[in-house]
Amino acid sequence: MRIKRTRPRKKARIEIIPMIDTMFFLLVFFMVATMSMTVTRGLPVNLPKSDTGKKEELKDSRSITISKAGLIYLDKSEIKKEELFKSLNRDFSLNPEMLVIINADEEVSHGKVVEVMDTVKLSGITRLAIATKPR
Repeated sequence: MRIKRTRPRKKARIEIIPMIDTMFFLLVFFMVATMSMTVTRGLPVNLPKSDTGKKEELKDSRSITISKAGLIYLDKSEIKKEELFKSLNRDFSLNPEMLVIINADEEVSHGKVVEVMDTVKLSGITRLAIATKPR
């Protein structure tokens, strides 16, 4: 003999909330991981702020950093002004489309930045950018 149930049988359902939590966690993880993989060729300095700054393509580029103390670095290694000219001239002969990005601390005198820009131009490089922070 069959016994009738008084309560209706519950249908199985898929809980979506744990899946949403997992997907959100993965999204945040990959965002943070991607941010840590960005390529920075210069040293960290306090860049000046600009409203009209643009992102430049960093492929085939060199970075010159001018520290607060006035020291010049080419791709994170300290270099003298004369050696900078020779190195950039050599790199320019290998790649005429090379871009040079100047990262100058906002406390550095204008004259020091102009000296470095002049050295870059004398080495033959015409593509020059100055790094800034967006406001």
